Amino acid sequence: MTPATHSTLFPQAPDTADAVLDGLDPEQREVATALHGPVCVLAGAGTGKTRAITHRIAYGVRAGILQPSSVLAVTFTNRAAGEMRGRLRQLGAAGVQARTFHSAALRQLQYFWPKAIGGSMPRLVDRKIQLVADAAAACRIRLDRNELRDVTAEIEWSKVTQTVPADYAPAAAKAGREAPRDPAEIAQIYNVYEDLKRDRSVMDFEDVLLLTVAILQDRHDIADQVRSQYQHFVVDEYQDVSPLQQRLLELWLGERDNLCVVGDASQTIYSFTGATPDHLLDFRTRHPGATVVKLVRDYRSTPQVVHLANGLLAQASGRAADHRLELISQRDAGPEPVYTEYTDEPAEAEGAARRIRELMASGVPASEIAILFRTNSQSESYEQALADAGVPYQLRGAERFFDRPEVRKAGIALRGAARFGGNDTLLDDAVDLPSQVRAVLSGEGWTTEPPAGSGAVRERWESLAALVNLAQDFAAAKTGASLADLVAELDERANAQHAPTVQGVTLASLHSAKGLEWDVVFLVGVAEGMMPITYAKTDEQVEEERRLLYVGVTRARRHLHVSWALTRAPGGRPNRRPSRFLDGLRPGSTATVGRAAARGSGGVERGFTSRPDATPRRTQRSPARCRVCGRTLTDAGEMKLMRCEDCPSDMDEGLYERLREWRGVQARLSGQPDFCVFTDKTLMAIAETEPTTPDELSRIPGVLKRKLDRYGGDVLAICAGQELEQGPDGE
Repeated sequence: MTPATHSTLFPQAPDTADAVLDGLDPEQREVATALHGPVCVLAGAGTGKTRAITHRIAYGVRAGILQPSSVLAVTFTNRAAGEMRGRLRQLGAAGVQARTFHSAALRQLQYFWPKAIGGSMPRLVDRKIQLVADAAAACRIRLDRNELRDVTAEIEWSKVTQTVPADYAPAAAKAGREAPRDPAEIAQIYNVYEDLKRDRSVMDFEDVLLLTVAILQDRHDIADQVRSQYQHFVVDEYQDVSPLQQRLLELWLGERDNLCVVGDASQTIYSFTGATPDHLLDFRTRHPGATVVKLVRDYRSTPQVVHLANGLLAQASGRAADHRLELISQRDAGPEPVYTEYTDEPAEAEGAARRIRELMASGVPASEIAILFRTNSQSESYEQALADAGVPYQLRGAERFFDRPEVRKAGIALRGAARFGGNDTLLDDAVDLPSQVRAVLSGEGWTTEPPAGSGAVRERWESLAALVNLAQDFAAAKTGASLADLVAELDERANAQHAPTVQGVTLASLHSAKGLEWDVVFLVGVAEGMMPITYAKTDEQVEEERRLLYVGVTRARRHLHVSWALTRAPGGRPNRRPSRFLDGLRPGSTATVGRAAARGSGGVERGFTSRPDATPRRTQRSPARCRVCGRTLTDAGEMKLMRCEDCPSDMDEGLYERLREWRGVQARLSGQPDFCVFTDKTLMAIAETEPTTPDELSRIPGVLKRKLDRYGGDVLAICAGQELEQGPDGE
């Protein structure tokens, strides 16, 4: 299963560092150019946070400010890390480490183990559930299948919150956790589980973080070595950081503050694993000098979908709700969300399958449709309904694309054809790259028409079809590309886990859908008892269920279908009601709770490092408009000039040349390219506006606080016609 996103058409890397910034909105540009000190990006759903942070890294690398090998970007899934590596490669910033917390820690642990510990490193186990079962058996505690899963989750929570077995019971009570067994029994199983791991010389994923933290805490020489390697850190999905991950991040940083974190408290949906938004919400407290940028322009969803998403959060309560962001859709209007009530769950599944067939018949690709549910147990009825309707589907959470057996075999076949294709009769009639790929993959089971039905045969065909489509895109973007070029591209994509799109409707739980998006989303089973789930008892748990529904709503670009069933099985008592979260939002319902409008408008707050208790200045960003004709500006170059390209310029040519000469001197003194001082367009804007005060100069895009402090005096003096005695930094 691969992300349901539009396929990449192999864009050329930007020519210059400034070109990396093209197309970013004002807030995204603030993120991309704030390369020093602590930066906190509060990014609403669909606001382009990944675009902002990858362009930030790429701009820093291309401008010579950041060395690729000194940057460590961490996130929470292999898919997200792979997407980040793929985007950085396209932006000309290959070589940056983009990894999950566990992957980054594991590499460091493997490297430093001989020096710090010695001997062989314990083997990493993929799944701990069997070890937990063995520990329970050793304690003579009988666990059923569900209890085994829940006890395993309690052990994971304990480890990421750095809770030892002896402290489990009071820690769980303090956190308000509903233990699946007697807390004393869980503590006993947890203790024996740790003993079994030591006896068998194995470790789990939490141990990777714990052991790395222990080494960095105890061995200052190793910590110094890591810190000398990595000078700049970026953390995505910061609202999902656990106390253990936060501790590791602090050890990586040391006394430095070159840290950029990105997150949204309203998308905190993993608190049951130990994740907490507190680190995100308290960032400004820990780093008083931080720059805070809020992204609220939603480029993903229509105003109708965004209205529903904002409405969900408007009824929320709690600390995360107090910091929610009010999204502003940037897309054209679309259809209103559709709300449907069914008599029972099979009828709901059949209704969704029927509507999906209609959408596909109208031209919507299957890969742009998703069915999202609260629990994985709901999947089966939708799999059956789609299969009965002849609709291809794929399950989110299946093995990664490049790990599939058919994809591995196809890669071997393509590599062999690239080396020895001249002797392959299959390629005799192939005239171009796409036809060569089709010919080779026909021997692996690809056909021009998909097989009937669904199941494993259809899934294998979909994988091969994705490679055929990728070859067509590659050939269109790279004129004259050979089969060997495509094989090299596939190798790079496999290393980055940058998979092509696979056709098929996506079936996924709401938790696993985070970070993905589709043109059409069906939110099913949105009834009391399922949303919020029955075992959500406390206010905090209910609010997390609301955020989970918010995540589901914001996965939709254009079409959103929300449904529920009055009973589980046909003939059952129709005693269910729609989720309370829809009260006041769906037609015919009334709101149960009202709240004031969100305070999360977009903009930038700059920190002050001189006084930790200083009140931060808040800058509201309004749309950039041409100062000549008044038109709203969207092009990055026009926004720097503060006018349309074709509007008349009143630039002082002599002033512009003096500024260019001064810039050249500054660039040579600092050992940087000219554009790292000021770009040509920024100098043109200065020469056109001729500022006379620091405040006027600071209003020109491209004149950030750091540059104003460093160069402002010189620039204003030049604008006033004064002669300068050049020295370092213009002093």
